[in-house]
Amino acid sequence: MAEEKTQKVETSLMHKGRKTVWHLQKMKEKGEKIVMVGPGNLDPLFTAWADAAGCDMARFVAPGEAARDRSDNLFSWARQIRKMAPNIHLNAVLETFQVADPVKALENASMLLADQVDSVLIMGITNDKLQFLADNNIPVFGHVGALSGWQTTNIGGYKRIGKTAEEAFGIYRRAFEYQECGMKGMTVELVPRQVAQKIAEKLTIPVVGIAAGAPCDGSEMVVWDLLGIVPAASVHAVQYANIPQVAIEGYGKFCTEVRDGAYPQPVHGFDMDEAEYEKFCNMVDSDVH
Repeated sequence: MAEEKTQKVETSLMHKGRKTVWHLQKMKEKGEKIVMVGPGNLDPLFTAWADAAGCDMARFVAPGEAARDRSDNLFSWARQIRKMAPNIHLNAVLETFQVADPVKALENASMLLADQVDSVLIMGITNDKLQFLADNNIPVFGHVGALSGWQTTNIGGYKRIGKTAEEAFGIYRRAFEYQECGMKGMTVELVPRQVAQKIAEKLTIPVVGIAAGAPCDGSEMVVWDLLGIVPAASVHAVQYANIPQVAIEGYGKFCTEVRDGAYPQPVHGFDMDEAEYEKFCNMVDSDVH
């Protein structure tokens, strides 16, 4: 009797190579810099390209005109991104109203994690809510400094903060309290580079700088700036590629070749058997409308 072969059954959604908060923590401990990008609500291809290039983290939101639309699209969007970017650490941004109630926050975050997101971001999360999520094994990779989004109204818009010792210490204390309440890592945004670096050195969890001008434990840049999709608006933004220029040149060349007759050529299609084509022509010619 032939020996029966047993089929291996995967019981975990994780695979070797995918970066989790554990891996990010190990990177900090080893002094390895964390590379984070913010594709936002751009097509999942942008995250797939970042994954292929070796980026460690990607922060994303779902597309949608309003907060309700973005929240409705978030879970399917996360699944699409993970299918195309299997290794990169995915940090999903939850809309504020999705986490207004701690139990609802746990529900939404746990669904994202079940869809293979690696951590969640909740702008301006309170310590008690953070502790509740941490106690329920939800990895929160958060944010301090200038909070992106509608929360900037509290500081008079998106601008540099932490210029005074008192203001800088307040940012540091928020970061420290977040760590003590279970946050697994954070970005620090638009604060003086000395303050950003001090926070990264004092905290034991990973601290990634954005618009902070300091090495920290790594750096983040928004893809809109990095790929030149919009003109650089801040001194921290560096354009490493020019996607619009490449796209416009490609579209333009296609337009020119179509209008000049250079495209298509016979090589861009295939031929029908001559006998079948003759038969087809006879059928067309004898067709009565």
